[in-house]
Amino acid sequence: MADSRETLLVNAFVTGWPVKHSRSPLIHNYWLKQFDITGTYKAEAVSEEDFLAFIQALKDGSSGYRGGNVTIPHKELAFRLADRPDALAEELGASNTLWMENGLLNATNTDGYGFTANLDDRHPGWDKIGRAVILGAGGASRAVIQAVRNRGIGEIHVVNRTVPRAQELADRFGPKVHAHSLEALSEVMSGAGLFVNTTSLGMDGGEAPQVDFSSLRDDAVVTDIVYVPLKTPLLAQAENQGFAIVDGLGMLLHQAVPGFEKWFGRRPLVDEALRDLVIADMERH
Repeated sequence: MADSRETLLVNAFVTGWPVKHSRSPLIHNYWLKQFDITGTYKAEAVSEEDFLAFIQALKDGSSGYRGGNVTIPHKELAFRLADRPDALAEELGASNTLWMENGLLNATNTDGYGFTANLDDRHPGWDKIGRAVILGAGGASRAVIQAVRNRGIGEIHVVNRTVPRAQELADRFGPKVHAHSLEALSEVMSGAGLFVNTTSLGMDGGEAPQVDFSSLRDDAVVTDIVYVPLKTPLLAQAENQGFAIVDGLGMLLHQAVPGFEKWFGRRPLVDEALRDLVIADMERH
């Protein structure tokens, strides 16, 4: 009979403020059941004032957790409090995945991995392009820019309402990244093979501007990191104009994979059953 003493001690979390909306427990508990692992994954609502104490309890072992996910508004502080952030987290200045190893708190950021893994899964070959356009320069765009650059895309255009925010990202991520105002959108879209919306436009039924995608490459893919609704207004527009689209749900699912492997020792797969489970939960709420 296998020794289960180790697995009995494996507990992980997702923390944010608020965090009740998180679907991470649904994802990780699906995998725990799939692998028949005796462990837990729980949502922990932790305020900004209490976050330092929460991390200290993780470090000294009193929390009972091996690690966990971190979401808004704690990603930057989680990075700063980590003993060993990796190169991805260092460049981003933010972490969404923590784990204890040899008495030290390790940190990474799996958002970019989730983004590219989703595209690899839903639209293989998306990266055989020379130019990408990223709409938005908020915190969510950082991991996307990093991931697209690291995949080898030679020309990345960040378009934002305020140019200084976009320029800050261009300065951070290097010479392949260029900053533009919204007025330049149609110009930089010409010949691009990837269009990414990293803004909240169209989220939860909100409105989104009309975008003419016709100057993109014929085989371009349009994707959105927003996944509620699953088909955002921008994705619907792109699809109506004949372009391939990839919704943002897969980014959420795939970004969870590396953390689960760190905490529970098994590398899970993102399958259609998990996707359907999360979609059903979205439809109930």
